[in-house]
Amino acid sequence: MNIMQQTISFYKAQHTHHQSTSKAIFKKMGWYSALRLLVFGVTIFGIYLTFSNWKLAFIIGIFGSGTFLYLLSQYTDLKQSRALHKRLAKLNEEELEIATGNFHHRYDGSQFHNPKHAYSLDIDLFGRGSFFQYINRTSIQEGTQSLVSILLANDILNIKTRQEAIKELASIPKWRQHYSGIARGVEVEHSARSIIKWLKAYQPFLKTRLYWLTIVFSVASVSLITLGITEIIPIKYVGYWLILGLIITGKFLKQINKVAQITEKAKDTFRQYALLLKQIEDTNFESDLLRQNQEKIKSENLKASQIFSKFSKALDALDNRNNLISAIFGNGFLLWDLRQTYHIEQWIITYADKVEDWFEVVTFFDAFNSLGNYAFNHQNFTYPQIVHNGNTLSAKALGHPLLNPQKRIDSDLDIQKQQFFIVTGANMAGKSTFLRTVALHIVMANVGLPICSKESIYNPIKLITSMRTTDSLTDDSSYFFSELTRLKFVVDTIEKDSNYFVILDEILKGTNSTDKAIGSRKFVEKLVHLNATGIIATHDLSLTEIEKQLDKVKNYFFDAEIKNDELFFDYKLKEGICQNMNASFLLKKMHIV
Repeated sequence: MNIMQQTISFYKAQHTHHQSTSKAIFKKMGWYSALRLLVFGVTIFGIYLTFSNWKLAFIIGIFGSGTFLYLLSQYTDLKQSRALHKRLAKLNEEELEIATGNFHHRYDGSQFHNPKHAYSLDIDLFGRGSFFQYINRTSIQEGTQSLVSILLANDILNIKTRQEAIKELASIPKWRQHYSGIARGVEVEHSARSIIKWLKAYQPFLKTRLYWLTIVFSVASVSLITLGITEIIPIKYVGYWLILGLIITGKFLKQINKVAQITEKAKDTFRQYALLLKQIEDTNFESDLLRQNQEKIKSENLKASQIFSKFSKALDALDNRNNLISAIFGNGFLLWDLRQTYHIEQWIITYADKVEDWFEVVTFFDAFNSLGNYAFNHQNFTYPQIVHNGNTLSAKALGHPLLNPQKRIDSDLDIQKQQFFIVTGANMAGKSTFLRTVALHIVMANVGLPICSKESIYNPIKLITSMRTTDSLTDDSSYFFSELTRLKFVVDTIEKDSNYFVILDEILKGTNSTDKAIGSRKFVEKLVHLNATGIIATHDLSLTEIEKQLDKVKNYFFDAEIKNDELFFDYKLKEGICQNMNASFLLKKMHIV
């Protein structure tokens, strides 16, 4: 069994396991539902039989309610467990679907296209059929943003550290899936960023003495209720006390409502993050980057997950005010809303400044899980060997990671630092695909991902491209002006820092052929004099003459052959200059001319 088949087998086994577990839990839930109904019926019948003896009826009611609530709690736990297994089954189903090449319906991140970025618009990083659409497995909004930032970072430092983290996450697929399953469990109404902003700006209004008032008042309430039940005092005094409690609570109702309004929408976020933090805390990581992030949530006496869980419970407790019975009796006898609001405020005072760090750790793992998942799915790919001298990029059998491996044609690439390749070739011969392959190699290598290559020796370098330019009606700029602006951006960037790999595809398309040839030649010469490293693809064979004048320039090509009135491509990069162009042939073949 090859590596790809092993990966598919893993997903199939996990899908089957989680489906069967979900069905088993569903049967168990049925038993708990029936038992709950039975307890409810027996309790009502018991109260009916002892109605004349209200004390005994009260005891039966309390015992029956307690049992019912316990069974309800068990049922809720089972329901949540089943939901998690259903999500995990769905997750594995998605992986099997993506493995067949069916991923174009997924979220594609088109809004992250940025014409002013060094490469985001040019290399199919975002959009339909993009690398982001293929790799993204994030479950949290902030995790998605973090993954995007990683892909756009152009960061050439600490690559080995990222490689080790990705390798470790790739080695624990069940942990990654469990983390994602939990993260997918809640549709949060407030983003983590907006919650952090609210926490930092919040101004408490409850003093400590009010909290102690709630304790004293609760003790007094229990005492009065006991005296009323035992008929030592008239029961009407218990009613008067209830009204007093509601009046005290009512004095702070407006402020409590404001807190409840915000926290009601945030509580699911905190419950979710508490579970995710626990997953991180309970795992023994070995790679430096994962351990560094794990340490950020271990700086307290209590674990971050326990602190989040504590806050989540306080939010749930305050949420009980939405139940009419709890609101009346809880506030009338226990000053419940005041007490829970005080707990919430004390939590905010203590932890508001630390929440952002904890949220960032959860976000980090959500983003890096996508990278680990990609590495797990492509165990036959190669992690580049990072060097800091010698050639910029030396790759054997380099291919595009999104192409079907059964049809993909790979090429070797060996480019030295400050060397510039001019790539010629016929239409559809594979020039543009090759440029995007090289660009993706650089982006993926810098991120720390394995590469679609049998071998890769890589001297880290940042990427800058000019491959797709559009005119802009909004900015009242022509195509040619937009392209010139982009090329100026490339030159200005290289002048500040020559450690960039430049990829250009058929530049100066918006002018006549003579002017284009002269301009292209001068532009390439400019980049070479700036000690830039890179590749330009062109149909203009006159550009290849630069090789005779500049040692740093080398010519390569993609070939096309016409045999028996049919066009054939081998999609292999070869040294030299293309001699066969095919535009006229294609025009005739398609009966255009």
